[in-house]
Amino acid sequence: MVRKTTIGIIGSIPSIVKNDGGLYEGDLRSYFRAVFHHAKNLTHPYHNFRYVCHVMWLCYQACIYYIDKLTPRQMRNLLIAGLFHDFNHTGEGGLDSVNIARALEGLREHLAPEDVDHFEDIAAIIRWTEFPYKTPSEEIGLLGQIVRDADRSQAMSTAWIQQVIIGLSEEWHRSRFEVLKMQEGFHASLKFTTDWAKEMFTQNDIDAKIAEARELVAILEEEPVAATA
Repeated sequence: MVRKTTIGIIGSIPSIVKNDGGLYEGDLRSYFRAVFHHAKNLTHPYHNFRYVCHVMWLCYQACIYYIDKLTPRQMRNLLIAGLFHDFNHTGEGGLDSVNIARALEGLREHLAPEDVDHFEDIAAIIRWTEFPYKTPSEEIGLLGQIVRDADRSQAMSTAWIQQVIIGLSEEWHRSRFEVLKMQEGFHASLKFTTDWAKEMFTQNDIDAKIAEARELVAILEEEPVAATA
């Protein structure tokens, strides 16, 4: 039975990494240290440290939601994949296959001994994040659906203007206003796959982001008011 509870803010980054709640197998201490000390993408405008941790955090929320459907081992694989899916990302647009290859190389380099036999399972989850998607989300397994939903949800966060608008404009080499104007269309077509994500990011939440984006565009398109003497 899947837990039908809308997820709120559960677990800080340290508590997730240490597995204080005993939700999944082991802990993520060695992986977090590897990302923090060795990943070369942590200061990118979009694919940065906040983004990496946010994806892991969302995957953790999904693990709680699906506590009766996922095994502790599957949860561990998912969380490792979330933390490493953009390890050493180039921070540039273009073929995402390059970034997937870099992520898998980083995972293999920092793989813990207890996860050697599960490398291909973790790698498969990471590969599902390659964009554009080669396989529709409805046709892949739950772990792939979760990581995709977590990956595409950045625009739903409170830090979306800095993270998405400013960040992606820098990485794509496009104007901030151009990226902002793209957001209405992006959100209008945003469809989450898992029940977890649909509960966490409701249609009302998506509609609110569309309205917010429209208002920001309208403000920025206003004629500047002349200064008075």
